Amino acid sequence: MLNQKTIEIIKSTVPVLEVHGEQITTVFYKTMFENHPELLNIFNHANQKQGRQQRALAGTVYAAAKYIDNLEAILPVVNQIAHKHRSLGIQPEHYPIVGKHLLIAIKEVLGDAATDEIINAWADAYGVIADAFISVEADMYDAAANQKGGWDGFRPFIVANKVEESEVITSFYLKSVDGNEIATFKPGQYISVKLEIEGEDFTHIRQYSLSDAPGKDYYRISIKKEAGMETPDGKVSNYLHSSVEEGEVLSISAPAGDFFLDTEKETPVVLISGGVGLTPMVSMLNTVADLQPEKEVTFIHAAQNGKVHALKDEVAATAAKAKVNSVVFYDQPTEEDRQNNSFDVEGYVTKEWLKEKVNLEQSDFYFCGPVPFMKAINAALKDLGVTEDRIHFEFFGPMASLEV
Repeated sequence: MLNQKTIEIIKSTVPVLEVHGEQITTVFYKTMFENHPELLNIFNHANQKQGRQQRALAGTVYAAAKYIDNLEAILPVVNQIAHKHRSLGIQPEHYPIVGKHLLIAIKEVLGDAATDEIINAWADAYGVIADAFISVEADMYDAAANQKGGWDGFRPFIVANKVEESEVITSFYLKSVDGNEIATFKPGQYISVKLEIEGEDFTHIRQYSLSDAPGKDYYRISIKKEAGMETPDGKVSNYLHSSVEEGEVLSISAPAGDFFLDTEKETPVVLISGGVGLTPMVSMLNTVADLQPEKEVTFIHAAQNGKVHALKDEVAATAAKAKVNSVVFYDQPTEEDRQNNSFDVEGYVTKEWLKEKVNLEQSDFYFCGPVPFMKAINAALKDLGVTEDRIHFEFFGPMASLEV
């Protein structure tokens, strides 16, 4: 436990972190990777290049300082990050490295304002926070390894089937190489895939939502091919699309994640997705169809047009056998889309449409997609009076704010 003086010192740094937090975390990552390049085998290079990881960490450090006298308030954030850490293989020995370089970055950015008193207080606070993460993650590692069909670290899976779902999204069906049972998962969770790409100095780890219901003898991930081989995301997704074929082996970690469908509730659900954000939503939809076929479901998907709309036939077939109202939005429909009546609404998912068409009073809302899309959906739901306990969402990548 931290003493009162340390707590007061940490809380006094909150205004400074609000202003300089991202600068501190940018220096932190730069310095840490210079001194420990081996950590680039774990961290997502794309999120580093885009500044997303720096912004996410700055937000976490700020929240930790703000609630240092009530860390229970940030337990949901700790839990979410811990899931990602377990999926990536973050170990207790990594935490002292992070702590050392965080203090170096604070001192470098704040200069003389970072007195010995402040640095010592943050060293103590970091120790408490790191211990909390290590403890939570230890439990997660144990649960992942000891569950039925579970395992520790990364396990080899063979690409049993590779299916082109649209011009930009391809599904990979993964089966265990050893033929043994695989762990179940909750609809909405993800797996990490570790790749060694020829010509790359470091391994790449990417997290992909599972896109089918649990209970199968395979995992399915449906991956969007990002434009441009010169970007880290493009490099990995293009490699998977163009170079990984059926019969090849991928290393994956056991399913993880704190975003998942509550299958215990009987109330209606509204599943809203944009682009490749439909992958966890399809997992949820297929699960409801299997376990709760009488449950009222509204499945809303937004895409540019039919060329990039993945898993459309699967969703339609699932909707036909369960109590599902499926609605497709295209904002740039092709002439072929119009002729084939491939979509229901031209344009975007709006607050006005949601107000008119969905059950706002009882439904739980789950959504995923590009951040601007998610911000718009989140704002619309809040404006329409949907309570926060019925709003659930997932970021593809580090956390960000959905407040507009």
